[in-house]
This record gives sequence, structure tokens and C-alpha cells, in this order.
Amino acid sequence: MNNTRVFKMSFAGVYPHYILKAEKKGRTKEELDTIICWLTGYSLKQLQQQIDTKVSFETFFEQAPELNPNVSKITGVICGYRVEDIEDKLMQKIRFLDKLVDELAKGKKMEKILRT
Repeated sequence: MNNTRVFKMSFAGVYPHYILKAEKKGRTKEELDTIICWLTGYSLKQLQQQIDTKVSFETFFEQAPELNPNVSKITGVICGYRVEDIEDKLMQKIRFLDKLVDELAKGKKMEKILRT
């Protein structure tokens, strides 16, 4: 599978879709931002800078301060793939984020989403 197109997509271009998905299910942008920051180590200010500069997913994850140490606890299927089995590390990070957004939209409690 050629993932280049996904890697080059603007994070800022997809972010509004994440917000919409969460808000449609009664969740908030603040909750979404919390899970993105939990996953990537970005502060809210740093997250906003990444959105404002319209970085690609590749750059977004390359510049992430630190992937959360509990990321290995994110398991399950997203887009037909088990996230824990995805070999390409960048695609795995993108799918981890997708999985967390799905969990938020499905009404999971924040404690469970954040693996606390």
C-alpha cells in the first residue's frame, strides 16, 4: 500500500473533520484536543501552531514532542486494520489517532481513551 498521499495530507485539513465527528456525537473540541495532546505530547499552544502552519501528517508526527508511553495500550481495528499490527510506524501513529477519535465519538469515557 502506498501511504505517501496520506502522509502528505495537511493535518489542519483533517482536523475540522475530527472536530465534526466528535461534536456530532456530543463531544467537544476540548476533549479532542486533550486526546491529540495526550497522544503526541504537544501542548495546546503547540497543537494550534501545527494547525496554523498547515503541516502534513508526516511533519505533525515527526515534530511531536513525545508519543505517549501508553500508546501500546491502543488496540483494535480501524479502517479494517488492527492498529497494533500496522508495520509502517507513521501510518500506525495516524491510525492510533483515528482510533482515539473513534473512541471519543463512540462515547467512551476520557479515562478509558487516555488509558489511565
